[in-house]
Amino acid sequence: MVPLRSVDWDDGAVVIVDQTLLPNELRHLRITNVSHLVGAIKRLAVRGAPSIGVAGALGVALAARTHPPADQAQAFDDDVHALRSARPTAVNLARAVDRAAGARGGGYHAILAEGLAIRDEEIASCWSMGIYGSELLIELTGERPQRLMTICNTGGLAAVERGTALGVIQTMLERGLLAEAIPLETRPLLQGGRLTTWELARMGAPFRLIVDSAGPFLLAQGAADAVLVGADRVAANGDTANKVGSFSLALGARNAGVPFIVVAPESSMDLDTPSGEMIEIEDRGSEEVTRAWRETIAPLGTKAINPAFDITPHEMITAVVTDRRVIRLDRGEKLSEVPLGPLRTSHRRSAI
Repeated sequence: MVPLRSVDWDDGAVVIVDQTLLPNELRHLRITNVSHLVGAIKRLAVRGAPSIGVAGALGVALAARTHPPADQAQAFDDDVHALRSARPTAVNLARAVDRAAGARGGGYHAILAEGLAIRDEEIASCWSMGIYGSELLIELTGERPQRLMTICNTGGLAAVERGTALGVIQTMLERGLLAEAIPLETRPLLQGGRLTTWELARMGAPFRLIVDSAGPFLLAQGAADAVLVGADRVAANGDTANKVGSFSLALGARNAGVPFIVVAPESSMDLDTPSGEMIEIEDRGSEEVTRAWRETIAPLGTKAINPAFDITPHEMITAVVTDRRVIRLDRGEKLSEVPLGPLRTSHRRSAI
C-alpha cells in the first residue's frame, strides 16, 4: 500500500487531505494562509491529535512567511494564538505550535525546519507504536489472529501516516495476526464509518462496521479479544480524553474481562495536567447532532449536548502504549515513573 500523508508541506503551502469528503472523494487542499488553516482544523478537514499538531506547526511557518516575526511581531503572534486555540482538547496542537513558534529567532526557515521535524517525528512514532502495541497484544492474548475493536479514526488520516490504534491493527495485519477489525461508526460525524473503514479497506484488512451502541453488548458476547483506542490527551494519572463513546467501551471491556488499550504518542502525554477532571472537553454544538449531511433529522430548534470527547478513568485502562514505552496502568504503573524506551523501527521482539 502506498503511504498517504494526511498533512504535509509543499512549496509554501500546507497540503491536507480534506477528510470531510471521504470516503466518496479523495481531495487534497493547498492552504497558504493561517485563517484558512484554522478553519480547516475547526471544521475537521484535518483532524486527529498528531495530524492537527503537525498542521499547526506548519501553520506557524505560514504565519512567518506572511508576517516575518522580526518585522510584524504582533501579526505573527495573533496567527500563533489562532492556531494553538483552534481546538482545545488535544494537547498536541498547542504544544506543536509553541514548539515551532519557539524557533522564531531563526526566522521563517528555522520555523519551517521545526515543523517538518515534528512531522517526521510523528511518522516515526506511528511505526514504533505499532510494534509496541502488537507485542503487548501478543503478551496479553496470545500469538494468534485477533479480533480488535476500535472507535473513531486513529489511522494515518489522524496521525500523518499509519496511525496510533489503527497503526497497531495494521501492524497486526502485516504480522498475519488480525482475524478481524471491528470499527464503531462514531457519532455524530461517523468518522469510524467514513474514515476508518476507508483506511481498513485500503490496507486490505478484514473488518465489519458496527453502530456505537452495539460495542459494549458485543464485547459481553465475546466478539472481540481487545479494544484499542487513541487519545487526544493522557493526563498524568492516566485518565484519557478520547472520542466520545470510549468511556462506554471501557465499561464494556471491563465487564467482559477484555483488555482496553490506549495508543497515543508521547506528544499526547500531558504530565502538567494532573487528572482528567482538568481537561477541557470541546462541545461542538447542536448542528452536528440535529443535521446529517445537510439533512435535518430533528425538529427545528432542537438543542443537543454534543461533547466531542469523554474521559476514561485510569483504573479502567489496561495499558497506555506510546512510541517509547508501555505503561501498565492495570499493574499500578504511572506515566511519571515508567522510563522511556527506544523508538522501535523493526519487529524484533524486545522486553516490554
